[in-house]
Amino acid sequence: MPIDYLKRILNSRVYDVVQTTPLEAAPGLSASCDNRVWLKREDYLPVFSFKLRGAYNKLAGLSVEKRERGVVCASAGNHAQGVAFSADFLKSKATIVMPKTTPRIKVDAVKKLGGKAVKTELVGSTFDEAYEYARGLEKHHELTFVHPFDDPDIIAGQGTIGMEILHQYSRYMAPGGIHAVFCPIGGGGLISGVAAYIKSLRPEIKIIGVEAIDSDAMTRSLRAGRRVKLQQIGLFADGTAVKQVGGETFRLCRQFVDETICVDTDAICAAIKEIFEDTRSVMEPAGALAVAGLRAYVQKYGVQGENMVAITSGANMNFNRLRFVAERAEVGERREALFAVTLPERPGAYKAFVSLIGKRDITEFNYRYSDAHQAHVFVGMEVEGSSEAKALLDMLHREGYESIDLSGDEMAKLHIRHLVGGHAPQAENEILYRLEFPERPGALMNFLNHMSADWNISLFHYRNHGADTGRVLVGMQVPPEDQDKFKVFLQKLGYQHWNESDNPAYKLFLS
Repeated sequence: MPIDYLKRILNSRVYDVVQTTPLEAAPGLSASCDNRVWLKREDYLPVFSFKLRGAYNKLAGLSVEKRERGVVCASAGNHAQGVAFSADFLKSKATIVMPKTTPRIKVDAVKKLGGKAVKTELVGSTFDEAYEYARGLEKHHELTFVHPFDDPDIIAGQGTIGMEILHQYSRYMAPGGIHAVFCPIGGGGLISGVAAYIKSLRPEIKIIGVEAIDSDAMTRSLRAGRRVKLQQIGLFADGTAVKQVGGETFRLCRQFVDETICVDTDAICAAIKEIFEDTRSVMEPAGALAVAGLRAYVQKYGVQGENMVAITSGANMNFNRLRFVAERAEVGERREALFAVTLPERPGAYKAFVSLIGKRDITEFNYRYSDAHQAHVFVGMEVEGSSEAKALLDMLHREGYESIDLSGDEMAKLHIRHLVGGHAPQAENEILYRLEFPERPGALMNFLNHMSADWNISLFHYRNHGADTGRVLVGMQVPPEDQDKFKVFLQKLGYQHWNESDNPAYKLFLS
């Protein structure tokens, strides 16, 4: 007999512990997408994730005897917090198994939420390894297993999000109906519940699933017509890093989901930034998937003037990831292009190159002297989309600069930009200075205009960090007889500066 998910969702117990989360307009995203974008803020829940809904609904439906005997779950973090919170609230024993790769913020949160009756164990490097271990505990100790996604009670709990979206949207009376609802997909519990409810009442609303491109188990399964198990998965969007989707969630997705979209790391980082600019909240990567997918959908189909809902599913972000996210967001938004440019190795070559670029903001400039004939420069420049990046590359070619667009090169973005350097034994009379440039257009050109044309730049590193000053490391070949002249140059320049020529790190790695 088929499960009546509409009835299960309407009878869900989630509102014992959950208040309806906001459906907020996102003006910045709406303007940039040329559609009306609404964010369903599941990060507002006590565990900062939608997972509390399904976990509580499951535990609340268990008998007192089963709760006293105990439950066990496996989770990449957010489901674990939902089970810990629910177990503590319902006075149930619980064992929570998480992969060793689970972000520390989630592990600590589970321990805080669970109280004395909740025990945590870190096992394996993936969800699947933690899952197998938890299943062993279930059999050995006769515990109740609380599945993170492939359980009708879990799916029904998550489905209350779809119920809230329809109720809230009808109150706003926005022009037109909802065109599409975008849901992140890991194992499929969230999208299955949302789709089952919305499609039962409003079948014209599209349900679009979004996966990380390196964890696309549902996309591959729907394409193959059977559940596909991935051999490897990416862990950046750890909240959706699942090798195989559930049997029940796969069945529901085949029935109700209109389409799935896959997005890369840069697109996810760009979505995190865009959500922050609208809400001042920082989503975890999985929590921003829906917005990244919404952007990709709009770009793919050219949809305009429609109402789009994206579920921001979680905000359990590790602080130490923020630097990586900020660095990759500009590339993900197509606002930064990265190029490898070959310049002739002669005095004045940098000035000529910077003059060619004009008023365009340089976001990064890496170079180390290698030979007397040509210089290979890693440079980032601010652009307005991929078409402008292509136009810029064409201009460089026309002007005789051998250039390669590295904006889509993963190795270049992850590693090469940080490794442009090395020893330069031919860089005679080199002195090294650290400077702070005012972060404004023309600061680099001002530096080059004041500098003597007889001094060769042998090292240059600059990266825009979003501060009011740009931190620059520059090496110049200045003959001993020009030392006084160089000091005058620094005084006239007026930038803060520090002589690093005796720095031991410079001597070890660069000089």
